[in-house]
Amino acid sequence: MVEMNTIPFLPMPLQQAKKIAKPFYGFGKKLSKLFPTLGIQLDRCEINADAGEYLSIACFAGIFWFFLVFSILFIISKTFSLSLALNLHILFSFILGFVVTFNIIMYPNVLVEKKVREIEKNLLFALRHLQIQIKSGVTLFDSLVSVANADYGLVSEEFKKAIKKISTGTPEIDSLEELAVKNPSLYFRRAIWQITNSMRSGSDLGDTLSAMVSSLSNEQRIAIRRYGSQLNPLAMMYMMTAVIIPNLGITFLLILSSFVSIGINEQTFWLILFAVAVFQFSFIGMIKNRRPAMEI
Repeated sequence: MVEMNTIPFLPMPLQQAKKIAKPFYGFGKKLSKLFPTLGIQLDRCEINADAGEYLSIACFAGIFWFFLVFSILFIISKTFSLSLALNLHILFSFILGFVVTFNIIMYPNVLVEKKVREIEKNLLFALRHLQIQIKSGVTLFDSLVSVANADYGLVSEEFKKAIKKISTGTPEIDSLEELAVKNPSLYFRRAIWQITNSMRSGSDLGDTLSAMVSSLSNEQRIAIRRYGSQLNPLAMMYMMTAVIIPNLGITFLLILSSFVSIGINEQTFWLILFAVAVFQFSFIGMIKNRRPAMEI
């Protein structure tokens, strides 16, 4: 379960925010029509709120930060006798409040994407573990317990949920299907559905797992090759944007300034350095996001 204080920019625990944000619930309910998948995302990242409640909390947080920032700016202006227009205070506070609201609304998507990457990173190893256990004659429940007690990150945590339900009397198929429905990873859901279909049809579960492991291995190899083929043009783009263009641009500006009276000062070089640094950090983030979610 997501900790209450992990939701960004929320100034209080989620349950307390629910009570305070009740006046905005009607607006949040209407706004939820613009985010049809938000309820599913909240369920998959285990945030205890429906779409209307969560959007009303996001609106409340945005209004809270609007008034907080506006008050701080107003007090600073009055204290230090700064001649800042009231419209600027309102505009800056509104922009910040909007950014806070947008970030809170998008936060479940961020959590789901992170969860998917963490699951798919260890899924192949967990399925191989399960395959070995089943092929050795171990029962499915004991095999699930073995995978859950191993160190496969979120995959082990997901199997622990199924084990807990099975231990309380829920049939194995129903527990696994419920686990698949609530999981955001397509590969994980597909693996669980193939296991449950094999159990229903009475086919050999070991053969099913072997086919799944082979298929997932091939898909990961294809993903690695695709990622490798994308690196060459990206590296060329990086060399052009971060190395060649800044160097040639600075040289061109220096030559041009000797013929034309162009004001080139120290701030110009700092601005170029800042732009190159921003590009490099953005480029590193893009490369990291494109990397296939798997362990080597």
